[in-house]
Amino acid sequence: MPKSALRRVMAATSALAGALALGLTAVPASATTPLNYAALGDSYSAGSGILPVDASNLICLRSTADYPHVLAARTGARLTDVTCGAAQTKDFTESQYPGLAPQADAVTADTDLVTLTIGGNDNGTFVNAMLACGTAGLLSGGQGSPCKDTYGTSFDDAIDAKTYPALKTALRAVRAKAPDARVAVLGYPWITPAEADPSCFVSMPIASGDVPYLHALQAHLNAVVQRAATESGAAYVDFSQVSQGHDACQAAGTRWIEPLLFGRNIVPVHPNALGEQRMAERTMSVLGLG
Repeated sequence: MPKSALRRVMAATSALAGALALGLTAVPASATTPLNYAALGDSYSAGSGILPVDASNLICLRSTADYPHVLAARTGARLTDVTCGAAQTKDFTESQYPGLAPQADAVTADTDLVTLTIGGNDNGTFVNAMLACGTAGLLSGGQGSPCKDTYGTSFDDAIDAKTYPALKTALRAVRAKAPDARVAVLGYPWITPAEADPSCFVSMPIASGDVPYLHALQAHLNAVVQRAATESGAAYVDFSQVSQGHDACQAAGTRWIEPLLFGRNIVPVHPNALGEQRMAERTMSVLGLG
């Protein structure tokens, strides 16, 4: 090879090496710096009923296998987990229990990511509806729609009149603490199937006509949560499609939610470890987190 050509090759090689070195040093700090992650929310966020229990705060019945811990482990995020069983939207700005700080206090100007599942406990929506419909289902032998006939639109009316504005207030409190953070609001995975499954009555004693009633109630709550999230500039993590076929009526190993009776968690009608794992994975997918 002529010397002039050799010099050109060496010069090009040197330039390429320099460019590669420059590219390596130009990686944004955010690509290597762990996210500051604050996890807020109720028992669906806390993984209540799943072992092992977080011994740092037993009153909240928080699991170290909840979706925030799964997400943090997979992304390397620095997690502050203040999720708590039975939390309502008001507990973002008020103390849920004596000595327990409002959940929004965990969010600071340095917070990069916030996740939360909230709203199901407001007005006792989930607890009251499940207890009322379960009791009515047992008394009716699973026939008809005794819960719907008794309560009609009362649960839905409370969601619109009380839960929706409370969600907006809670999300505004979070946004005020960390205006630049990414906030992800998770919907609730399906608890019941869309239609009654007679084989499920033993573990979920809901009358056949009340199964679609409860399913529609949950769809309404999720729609309100999504609306509040969107209007607050937060991302909404939708489970309406991905959780189909994983409700409490499915077999162990398939279901994400444990049934009212004969389940494997100490807290019924809540996500199991698989459900929390899938909630974390869906959230990571929506947010583009690797």
